[in-house]
Amino acid sequence: MVGEIISVGTELLLGNIVNTNAAYLAEQCAALGVSCYYQTCVGDNEERLTETLKMAFKRSDVVILTGGLGPTQDDLTKEVVAKLMQLKLVEDSKAKEMLISYFEKRGIEITDNNWKQALVPEQSIVMYNDNGTAPGIIAEKGKKTAILLPGPPGEMKPMFEKYVVDYFKQRNPFVISSVTVKLCGIGESKVESEIKDLIDKQDNPTIATYAKTGEVHLRVTAKAENEKEALKLIRPVVKKLKTRFGEKVFTTEESVTLEQAFVDLLLANNLTVCTVESCTGGLVSARLINVPGVSEVYKFGHVTYSNKAKRKIVGVKKSTLEKYTAVSEQVALQMVKGAGVFSKADVAISVTGIAGPEGGTEDIPVGTVFIACDVKGNTRVEKFQFKGNRTKIRENAVAAALTLSRKCVLEYITQVSFGNKKDK
Repeated sequence: MVGEIISVGTELLLGNIVNTNAAYLAEQCAALGVSCYYQTCVGDNEERLTETLKMAFKRSDVVILTGGLGPTQDDLTKEVVAKLMQLKLVEDSKAKEMLISYFEKRGIEITDNNWKQALVPEQSIVMYNDNGTAPGIIAEKGKKTAILLPGPPGEMKPMFEKYVVDYFKQRNPFVISSVTVKLCGIGESKVESEIKDLIDKQDNPTIATYAKTGEVHLRVTAKAENEKEALKLIRPVVKKLKTRFGEKVFTTEESVTLEQAFVDLLLANNLTVCTVESCTGGLVSARLINVPGVSEVYKFGHVTYSNKAKRKIVGVKKSTLEKYTAVSEQVALQMVKGAGVFSKADVAISVTGIAGPEGGTEDIPVGTVFIACDVKGNTRVEKFQFKGNRTKIRENAVAAALTLSRKCVLEYITQVSFGNKKDK
């Protein structure tokens, strides 16, 4: 089954609203076995929407439209679809009752233009809106289907999950399932070269690489008659990827982030953590605190942006700052040591660098970042040179800090385990 997504709304074209609906729908369609090859954004214009819809029907079996179902004159989606599919608009009694109830509960008078929301194409499937006023519609004509969904994500997503998921499952003979293998500490080009043989031979399942900030995701996707059979095809490929990339694989769960994987590692080994940051300004701490349950391991966090703060809070020596500058290996080491002593945490992380756009020199250009990690006295510091604007440099620094810290903790755990075996 081939699908296509059309996002309707002039505000989307102008950039007033970020089009998150298209990303959500594309992901959902892929999971349901609907192949989407095109996405289009069109304004609230009858002629342009008609032409866009005509083109979509020429190349796709199912067209999903979001937006343009409201009460105003520029809400044209339903009218354009009905006209193009030659379906008469008729009043749906339940949709009308829900409209009346919606306004009465809020003590708002219904204006006449709202009644158009109770009109639906004849013989269509009506998707009643539990979170707003405009119902969704599934209209079928011949071999073509139009699925009309509200624009607000808070209305669109629940409606899709309640009605559209079942609609696709009943009509699609195949399901598509995916497992994402997430890597850190390695670049996308290196990853691709390491699995070139698997990619060259791929058929079902397939492997796709996605570069994220400080991470690479490998999505293994298989098509089968049911999810159980699809996962059966996926598992051997995931096993090969884990073997090839080893500890660089931090999860195969879609919902697990790098920070959660790191926190889970600390929790599993009864280790606590603290952070001291300069150029990242607390972003490492913020990523960690995103994780539920982090209070069990997170002890301390400071932003020591100024040299005075570095000296007073974590004990960086004035002589070290004067000799090597704040952006140096020596300062990163003293920051991490001082943070560990102050907080008595098992793991300490420090970050210092130049995020720009100014402040760089020939010897220490913008994007230079030193990151240190200490795990119970085992200390490592690494120098990084990031590219991009201030935001990008800081985001890359945070990802690198989490990656380095995870690596250091894994090495410590291996050493402890090896030592225990040796003692025996």
